[in-house]
Amino acid sequence: MIRLNNDNLARLPAEVPAPCLDRKAITAGIVHFGVGGFHRAHQAMYLDALMNRGEALDWGIVGVGVMPGDRRMRDALAAQDHLYTLVVKHPDGRREPRVIASMVDYLFAPDDPSAVVERLADPAIRIVSLTVTEGGYNFHPVSGAFDLEAPDIRHDLAHPETPRTTFGLIVEGLARRRELGIAPFTLMSCDNIQGNGDVARETFTAFARARDPQLAAWIEAAVAFPNAMVDRITPVTSEADIAELSERFGVEDAWPVVCEPFTQWVLEDHFVAGRPPLERVGVQLVDDVVPYEMMKLRLLNASHQALAYLGYLAGYRYAHEVCQDPLFVDFLLGYMRHEASPTLAPVPGIDLEEYRRTLIERFANPEVRDTLSRLCAESSDRIPKWLVPVIRQQLESGGEMHRSAAVVASWARYAEGVDEQGEPIEVVDRLREELMALAKRHHERPTAFIENRELFGDLAEQARFRDAYVAALTSLHEKGARATLEHLAAIGGAS
Repeated sequence: MIRLNNDNLARLPAEVPAPCLDRKAITAGIVHFGVGGFHRAHQAMYLDALMNRGEALDWGIVGVGVMPGDRRMRDALAAQDHLYTLVVKHPDGRREPRVIASMVDYLFAPDDPSAVVERLADPAIRIVSLTVTEGGYNFHPVSGAFDLEAPDIRHDLAHPETPRTTFGLIVEGLARRRELGIAPFTLMSCDNIQGNGDVARETFTAFARARDPQLAAWIEAAVAFPNAMVDRITPVTSEADIAELSERFGVEDAWPVVCEPFTQWVLEDHFVAGRPPLERVGVQLVDDVVPYEMMKLRLLNASHQALAYLGYLAGYRYAHEVCQDPLFVDFLLGYMRHEASPTLAPVPGIDLEEYRRTLIERFANPEVRDTLSRLCAESSDRIPKWLVPVIRQQLESGGEMHRSAAVVASWARYAEGVDEQGEPIEVVDRLREELMALAKRHHERPTAFIENRELFGDLAEQARFRDAYVAALTSLHEKGARATLEHLAAIGGAS
């Protein structure tokens, strides 16, 4: 057994490619907040590919953890010299492992926030990137307004020298650079949010404005916030994944990452302090990311929501199980073709029919084993951004939206906390208590869930949506998920 660390790189088996570079030559150029599986399978992987070409060696990544649970990631990576194994799982059962070497350090902010601020103020840091999830931007799900009353935000505004939040840390880092006459960095969001760069600009400047209007004005004028579309299915690493890496390849890695073969990153070429030559390793640098972003959010991300609750209620537990069932595939393709795609602008260089079929193939990959419980989590941060806009646009145009209404109904049914077999469901959402309380009222008031204006605005008052939603919810209660889909297939026609 070979423990993963710098000293053992030369001893790795041939099946596990080691970095083709001198790690001592890598210096930090990026600070990344939110080091999870996706970041390590995506942004860090692209940078590693560049470094193995002998390029971008001054763009090493310093990870930052802000949440209490990030301590475990810090400890796992530190014990391995910040190396980890990325394992691509092919549908035919092949495994393609590779050691990623682009991360050079990891800081756990609660232990030493000043160390994070010092690193952010370092002139060598020219990009600060984010994968903090939709909920990490601290904005209202409908209005989009920044929540200045959150306790940790209030603390950071009152005590900027000891920040607790991502906002407090980054803005303090920018404030230090401004005071010292150091040029600002680019703040690059890699989260699955529509207009993620614009959202980052709005939320970080809102925090800065509450702290110091002049600082906020400087940030607005001097910091770049490029939008990006990112895509790679990256399920949570399981104990079985860790064991397989050890048993199959002889590598001991405390926290490897597993992912699908597909990867995509479309990024606006808008940086204030330079950037790595990412286009040389497959990143699409564009002037406008919106068409690609909308395609991904409304086809891939919303389809994940479309399969997750209905699949779970029907008894499935993995995405590939759902997407190997013709009834569910027909439903998903019907949603993508007849409800989501009509809301999209032309996407340069993309064949939408091929993209839709590729999504089904990706979802059906049995080796990825993406759990439905993961896809069902935190949907109060997802459905309002990914699916509700499709519903609104289809209502305005008179287009189909009964499948979308059924997806919302399946979320509401899932939030009742018990499946069709009477087994409990562990609802994971920042609004868990509120959502479950609304779901308990379904039998007395079927529209209770969609009357939550923070999530759905006035959709409960739109008769066509309301009627489709209530019909789907009633069917889910009386007949179950499978029979509901059979009925929708009958009224919707072939996909």
